[in-house]
Amino acid sequence: MTHKLAFIGFGVVGQGLAEILRNKRQSLQETEGFEAKVVAISDFKKGSLYHPEGLDLEAVLDSVQETGTLDSYPKTDGLVTGWDSLQTIRQSNADTIVEVSYTDVKTGQPAIDHCRAAFESGKNVVMTNKGPVALAYQELSALAKKHGVSWGFEGTVMSGTPALRMPQLTLAGNDITEIRGILNGTTNFILMRMDEGESYEAALEEAQSLGYAEADPTSDVEGLDARYKIVILAQHVMGMPLSVEDVDCEGISQLTAEHIEQARTEGKRWKLIASAKKENGLVTAKVAAEQVSLDDPLASISGALNAITYETDLLGPVTLSGAGAGKTETGFSLLIDLLTIARARETVQS
Repeated sequence: MTHKLAFIGFGVVGQGLAEILRNKRQSLQETEGFEAKVVAISDFKKGSLYHPEGLDLEAVLDSVQETGTLDSYPKTDGLVTGWDSLQTIRQSNADTIVEVSYTDVKTGQPAIDHCRAAFESGKNVVMTNKGPVALAYQELSALAKKHGVSWGFEGTVMSGTPALRMPQLTLAGNDITEIRGILNGTTNFILMRMDEGESYEAALEEAQSLGYAEADPTSDVEGLDARYKIVILAQHVMGMPLSVEDVDCEGISQLTAEHIEQARTEGKRWKLIASAKKENGLVTAKVAAEQVSLDDPLASISGALNAITYETDLLGPVTLSGAGAGKTETGFSLLIDLLTIARARETVQS
């Protein structure tokens, strides 16, 4: 059965998924029995398209590449233009909404409202926006369950690296009592360069020149990005309610060459660690720069990679590492959520 998709937002991540669906169409059909048809796209800046029989992805991507908008997409019979995001969600014939809009992480909007509209319309959602998951996890999970739809958000923590799916599937049966992770590649890159002798300022400037850090790097270097991610992990993996405000947060901007040298003499290395620990039915979480012993798996994570260690009662510590960002990598996180939904649908139908 064809899986009909509507994209809300069509920036870098949305285009990354579209390219994967175009390039891997045949192999996904052959290996997974998965066929996706993009029926709608609604982007605040680029415009909107809807055709119930599906859009031509090649033409969509060509239009965006050539003009930066969807305006040059061929006008065909049955094509609808001009719908806003909520119209697209409610009125299109999509099975699943791919929510990749620009969202204010502090409020989770407009993505929270997009999720509400989708669930109430009987549509699944896959997304990469951290804010809605961290801020409205309980509400949106309950709403999806009430309407019998799925909600996938693998890409909110470590892009396509399965930080959420792995513990739930392959560590099932374990009690995960603690999570510790390097959940921000920008700060890990900066700390690596400082460990190699650069100043904080020079390392930050290099990270910005390479595209790892934004012009305003506050969210990364002050630990705010990692704080949202540890909240998602605590709620989804540990099943523990936790708000962003409950997480003590301190970044790396106060670290100096003297701090780096002191850690080196003690056989340690500075890392920005996000952690959550479960004890006596409660969870405590924090984000802070820590001196990590060199025999800790997290100490060897270099560059812009991410990594996470799950402390389990049956296996002990289990560490996963991989990309935490990137166009294709984050696009893949949406794909694996879509495949999971498709597999579940096939199971129900069989």
